[in-house]
Amino acid sequence: MALAIRFHDEQFPDSEENDLRAEILQGFASAPKRTPPKFFYDRRGSELFEQICLQPEYYPTRTEESILREAAGEIAEIAGPGASLIELGSGASRKVRLLLEALRPSSYLGIDISRDFLLSSTHRLGADYPWLDVHAACADFTRPMHLPGSFIGEHPLAFFPGSSIGNFDPKDAEVFLRNLHDLLPAGGGLLIGVDLVKDKRILEAAYNDRAGVTAAFNLNLLWRIRDELDSDIQPSRFAHRAFFNEAHSRIEMHLASPRAQTLRIEGERYDFIPGETLHTENSYKYSREGFQRLAGRAGFEPVRVWTDEKELFSVHYMRRV
Repeated sequence: MALAIRFHDEQFPDSEENDLRAEILQGFASAPKRTPPKFFYDRRGSELFEQICLQPEYYPTRTEESILREAAGEIAEIAGPGASLIELGSGASRKVRLLLEALRPSSYLGIDISRDFLLSSTHRLGADYPWLDVHAACADFTRPMHLPGSFIGEHPLAFFPGSSIGNFDPKDAEVFLRNLHDLLPAGGGLLIGVDLVKDKRILEAAYNDRAGVTAAFNLNLLWRIRDELDSDIQPSRFAHRAFFNEAHSRIEMHLASPRAQTLRIEGERYDFIPGETLHTENSYKYSREGFQRLAGRAGFEPVRVWTDEKELFSVHYMRRV
């Protein structure tokens, strides 16, 4: 089938540029200063994240891919024949390839906030799987979505890999899952990757790779602000910092200002004292049971969970009730 790239602007009317400006200004004015992780993913940021996934310290990607590869047949059996597949945060659409031959979905819809990256990845997907009806929507899936019924299908399967659910604070994760619950019909499936609590040394090494790719990914946010907004921000004046906050069971990523500085964004001025940070991302880690309780409050029931032998990562199949 021919690839159909459709950007449902009537469904997702917000301008990414306006979102960037408003949310960056709000975040820099807050105390402590913070930015939402979704703005990491311009084209350069998306490319850097794909490089992060290849780093030896970064276990989540290869572990999740191994789980999906081994469980693909069981996932297809649970989903049933002809399910429509909706991938949230599709990125390079690499992990979904581990499922396509087993699932043989009736259609595929990739949703991602990075328009250029989405275009290139879905074009490749359509070329490599000519039997698959491929569609794309450039959208912020962290907000409520209203997709046309033709894309949902009778028994859809939403696919949310990469432990991206960990980027939400638990309360926001529940809101996100409730929005997804409202999007899917009764009986619809959710296949979701969830990173598990583990040794602090393994976690911190994964977000501080020796090659410095995660640091470049973090700092790229400042380059994006400088390039896309009216700003004199100097990325070289900040340093990457990532650590495990045991009290909150989360990895925190920050951009630290080693010295006092004042910067300008869109006519507003922001002061940093020495050592002050811009909090750019959280990545929450769950137990299997803890995540199931969270999803249960949002209206999903557990069907099956797969993990690797070392219990580093989990993939959950949930059903919308």
